[in-house]
Amino acid sequence: MRNTNSKAVKAMNEEHPVEKHPFEPFLPVNARLLMLGTFPPAPKRWCMEWYYPNYTNDMWRIMGLIFYGDKQYFVDEAHKTYHLDAIKAMMREKGIAIFDTCLRIRRTMGNAADKDLEVVEQADLDGMLRALPQCRGVVTAGQLASNIFAGHYGLDVKKMKLGECCDFTFDHRTVSLFREPSSSRAFPMRVEQKAQYYLQMFEALGIK
Repeated sequence: MRNTNSKAVKAMNEEHPVEKHPFEPFLPVNARLLMLGTFPPAPKRWCMEWYYPNYTNDMWRIMGLIFYGDKQYFVDEAHKTYHLDAIKAMMREKGIAIFDTCLRIRRTMGNAADKDLEVVEQADLDGMLRALPQCRGVVTAGQLASNIFAGHYGLDVKKMKLGECCDFTFDHRTVSLFREPSSSRAFPMRVEQKAQYYLQMFEALGIK
């Protein structure tokens, strides 16, 4: 019986290997906001080697609208990618940090959908917040990321609506967890409407 189980585990590991997060946390010391997703999509879907690397994801279009009034500001249409150096410069200037809630995962279906990710190891959430002494806000992208973060800090986010936040205390400072619309095009909302939600969050944190 034990031999059969070990063979099954070995087969699963070979079919769905554990993946380690491919990017380093981006943690500008002046960051007032920490953006947390779940885990990047498979490399075959990347158009650049950084966060939100899927060309059809609208996060960087949302940022372009908010800070420059142009959803194409960060978009390199000719090469179907983004202007990564400009994105990083904006994140440093505005004080925005970014990483994910999972450090190691297993894709049970080969994609990045929350329901198809097995969390093997969570990211060091406390360590990230300690590295960001000015951070007063966290936004989680996706239900799994929200559940991981809320579970770690004992927050009840089940009834939170889009655009709402809840406060918690970390190392003697108050931090707000925001719920914003997904930047995925699968989420049924125009990019301009999504940008309005994010704008309110940035204004509340004094970033915009």
